[in-house]
Amino acid sequence: MTIFNKSMNGMFSGALLFMSATGLGMMSQNTNASQYVYVSNAKDSTITRYLLDNKQVDGKQIKLVPLGSTKTGNNVMPLSVSPDKSHLYASIRSEPFRIISYRIDPASGDLAEEGEANLPSSMANIDTDKSGRFLFAASYGGNLISVSPINKTGVVTSGAQQVLNTGRNAHAIHASPDNRFVFSSSLGDDQIMQYRFDSQTGKLTPNTPAAVKTEQYAGPRHFVFSKDGQYVYVLGELSGTVTTYAFDIKTGLLTLKGESEGVPAKALSLENGVPPSMKASNDHPKVWAADMHLSADGRFLYVSERTKSIIATLSIDQNTGLPSYQKMTQVEQQPRGFAISNDGQFMVVSGEKDANLGLYHINEKTGELTKIDEVPTGSGANWVEIVDF
Repeated sequence: MTIFNKSMNGMFSGALLFMSATGLGMMSQNTNASQYVYVSNAKDSTITRYLLDNKQVDGKQIKLVPLGSTKTGNNVMPLSVSPDKSHLYASIRSEPFRIISYRIDPASGDLAEEGEANLPSSMANIDTDKSGRFLFAASYGGNLISVSPINKTGVVTSGAQQVLNTGRNAHAIHASPDNRFVFSSSLGDDQIMQYRFDSQTGKLTPNTPAAVKTEQYAGPRHFVFSKDGQYVYVLGELSGTVTTYAFDIKTGLLTLKGESEGVPAKALSLENGVPPSMKASNDHPKVWAADMHLSADGRFLYVSERTKSIIATLSIDQNTGLPSYQKMTQVEQQPRGFAISNDGQFMVVSGEKDANLGLYHINEKTGELTKIDEVPTGSGANWVEIVDF
């Protein structure tokens, strides 16, 4: 990670503006580790920045301190952070489709644009491999995935070196913890694509078999690996269910282990498993699940649902690896994206139709969410990344 000598003036000037508006006094300066929050706002074409702070100010605790915003391309959506935390990557989903590389200043959280490169389509999800040498991207509308090289300075400077057709509506793409395999979800075909990955060349090769199925009309969207790397949890956008697969570290193949309720459709008066092309059989609206994240200790799984604006908490059985629904929490309106702090204490939730971000404390014993703060953000907030230094 590159070390900067830049002063912290940017951070404190942003904090002063926030404290002036809220009537709080001067924030004490110390050398505690910083956690920065980045939120992409599609309608404003900005990335807003915040300091996630636990320090006391005049007897009050500041939680989220606005630091400013960075103007970027129209319809900025998925974000990703390099493994060494030196760069933030932003996918622009308007023409020309491209990826912008920003250097993160660890002293202030500021973003400095260092380069951009074309992408072959509008990308719904981006991520790097575990070495930080390659950028993966998945296109919902283009039905494809791509691999782009990242240079030694952490910048994507050239177009995709490989483009592969997938099933309909590719939605997420990630490497396995050992960086030997890559998976991508195809929402329209109810399947997870399986690839072998050459970490030296960045080449993807379809595994055998090339895909594994979910339940019909599950609509696999986002997925995460368990903390121990033994399982993959897949969120169904249409079903609201979480499908669990066992991951074979030798072959890189997934084996279906079970399916669990993620979004309590009946309790919310929602109908699940209805594809976009079909109408619900009753007057109830459809399930519309979005994002999924694992708690820092690997004991809880969280999923967001946009129709009713909730986040569901699931508890993971430490013996079987299977999650089970526990409870739900009302959050910001239409929560497309959220993130959990690296210390495991906090969750930041964005709502595409909400003017504010929500900050929630996570109970480490029960996984329960308690709202403790909210701050303004841009319009169309949809993706959240948290970086600690």
